[in-house]
Order: sequence, then structure tokens, then C-alpha cells
Amino acid sequence: MKVIPISASAGITGFESACEEYSQLSINLDDLIEHPASSYLGVASGDSMVEVGVFDGDLLLVDRHLDAKTGDVIVANLNGEFCCKILDVERRLLISANKAYKPVAIGGLDTFSIEGVVSKSIRCHRPTYLLANHQ
Repeated sequence: MKVIPISASAGITGFESACEEYSQLSINLDDLIEHPASSYLGVASGDSMVEVGVFDGDLLLVDRHLDAKTGDVIVANLNGEFCCKILDVERRLLISANKAYKPVAIGGLDTFSIEGVVSKSIRCHRPTYLLANHQ
């Protein structure tokens, strides 16, 4: 994939055609994945993580190799349901990044596993094949 090294304003004034004046840099999306053998993509669902920039339909790059620590955005399985939350190890809480949702305590009788740390998220502004088949 070629990347054009310019910044584009989100304003309505527009900008010059990048094709005419700028050289291209080569970038491989695989370079975003630190641990390919232990990483996977997931699709975010819902609005509980919007305050950390994870929105409904975003792609999540989840890394199972990373040790989850307090403050990390994680994908977890709590009682058979997958969720994306902020981890609080000391207080045994899963915290949403939306004030409309209360923290969820991880109790002694709960079935809980951390499925990985969200290392990156990718915003999709147009439906993709991956998202269309996910729903």
C-alpha cells in the first residue's frame, strides 16, 4: 500500500490533488501487528467505549501476547459473552468508556478470561466486506 505523506484538513475548503506533487511512501499494514502469531481482528459493537475512540463497527487489533494491565483496553469473555472494556486489575472491574454505563465487577463465581489487549483500532467510514459478513 502506498501512503501519501500529507495531512488533509477536515474543513470544507479542500486541498490540492496529492497525486500531482507528492511522492509515495510504502507501508505494509502487517507492520502494525507486533505479534502476528498471537493477534486477531475483531469488530467493535455498541457505544460503551466511545470515550477512548472505539466506536461501533471499528476493527480492533487484539494481541494475546501482551500481558493485560490496569488501564488497558481489552477483549474479555465474561460468563460466555465477549466484551471490550478497560481493565482495572486491583479492583477486579471492567470499565466502560462511556459514562452511561456502570463498571462491571468480576466476581468469584464469574467465568472470566482475557482474550487479548486491544493494541490498535481502525475506524471504518464505509461498510467493508469483513463487516458485512460479520452481521
